[in-house]
Amino acid sequence: MSMTALSHDAANPLDTMEQIISANDWACDRRSASEMAAEAPGRWCDYGLYFCWSHEISAMHFTCAFDLKVPEKRRAALYELLALANERLWIGHFGMEADDGMPVFRHAVLLRGAPGASTESLEDMVDIALTECERFFPAFQFVLWGGKTPQDALAAAMLECMGEA
Repeated sequence: MSMTALSHDAANPLDTMEQIISANDWACDRRSASEMAAEAPGRWCDYGLYFCWSHEISAMHFTCAFDLKVPEKRRAALYELLALANERLWIGHFGMEADDGMPVFRHAVLLRGAPGASTESLEDMVDIALTECERFFPAFQFVLWGGKTPQDALAAAMLECMGEA
């Protein structure tokens, strides 16, 4: 990796993201020039969106958190389900917050050498996260509260999603 000075600094994508969130009438809290939180409604729950911009590395980290409580005793099964779900994703990945076990969808956007992130790419990033969270939410519920194995929960959730039109 070259440590030379960047000739073109990427514009802060949080400025664009704030406009997107506002256009969707979602609650938003711009905490600083490098941090922003928002809440997006979903079919199953509301999702907590968190954006963190690092000017130093020209990257934006994005997290979409489920409003879901995870009992300590079900976390191992949920980790297994997250690994199975991640095999089905092209962009981003699922993880779990260490402190409360809450499932999250994460993604990062690298912008080094680019003038900035396009509105379309940021809209797509959030849309993909929300779509994947909605798609896998039933599987999380099946594992956490339905007592299903991660494999059975994923199979049941995928059948359920495929059956809707």
